[in-house]
Amino acid sequence: MKFPLFVGCGIISIAALATSFMFDPTLDEAWLSWKSFHKKQYNERNANYRRMVWEDNMKYIANHNLEHSLGKHTFTIGMNQFGDLTAEEFKQYLNKFSKKESGNFTFKVFTANKNVELPLAVDWRPKGYVTPVKDQGQCGSCWAFSTTGVLEGQVFNKTGKLISLSEQYLMDCTRSVGNRGCNGGCKVQALLFIKENGINSEESYPYTAKDGDCKSNRDDIVATCKGVTIIPKNSEADLAAAVATVGPISVSIDAEHRSFMLYKSGIFYEPRCSSVNLDHEVLAVGYGTKNQKSYWIVKNSWGANWGNEGYVHMAKDMDNNCGIATSAVYPEV
Repeated sequence: MKFPLFVGCGIISIAALATSFMFDPTLDEAWLSWKSFHKKQYNERNANYRRMVWEDNMKYIANHNLEHSLGKHTFTIGMNQFGDLTAEEFKQYLNKFSKKESGNFTFKVFTANKNVELPLAVDWRPKGYVTPVKDQGQCGSCWAFSTTGVLEGQVFNKTGKLISLSEQYLMDCTRSVGNRGCNGGCKVQALLFIKENGINSEESYPYTAKDGDCKSNRDDIVATCKGVTIIPKNSEADLAAAVATVGPISVSIDAEHRSFMLYKSGIFYEPRCSSVNLDHEVLAVGYGTKNQKSYWIVKNSWGANWGNEGYVHMAKDMDNNCGIATSAVYPEV
């Protein structure tokens, strides 16, 4: 089975300045507080446009949450670091996707044990498999965070030690296998690179959110893997079996929608989501049910201030919504 090569989440160019927008003076204090909290700075050319976009997102949030209170949605949204981006800009922010394939590699395919009854809920976080939420910043490196996350879990499973692994190492050192640092990459290529070369710890090779030269030291290698196992495509049942019996699983999703950009809490379901056009790499760390609605527990890499302390609960068993079961893998350790 082949996988798409590049998925990323980088920054985009700014749209033309808005010149005819009347700002809501009741939002002045909130605007200043938001800019200060997220350390936003604008030049005179784009400040008014960003304020206009931010206000439009504030109105979108208020309307969505009103509809949520009336039972129309299963999740709430809120202002965050992406509040000055339009929906179209956010698509570009994510869309580093290439149709190029990862090559003719042969992978093991996960086979669920039909004789094992899966638990109703799974969460690997309190069991020590998951490092704290990280922040990729303005860099298209989600693929590296998903890769380290899934390997961190399997290393813990084998050794009992939770080691934060280096995304920067993958960004700087895997260009030889086709990855492009802040401009996107592939979790499968990254894991195959780790199989041959190992990976450094976050402590010895810290994250900078910028592309750099490979500075790997063989003495600092702290983990490796034996190969890559893939979950049967589009099968949420198999993904659930893997999450329940293996540990956190690296998954790809369609995250380009304004509703996802501003997600805050609840079970995220987006009817416009694609299960084919995927543009973001994340980590499924468990699943559960609330009010008879099933969800995946998904770790993102946009910092702990995004979503539900850095996590999103994504709709489960809803026809592979947002493609969460389309491209799921884990390493053999």
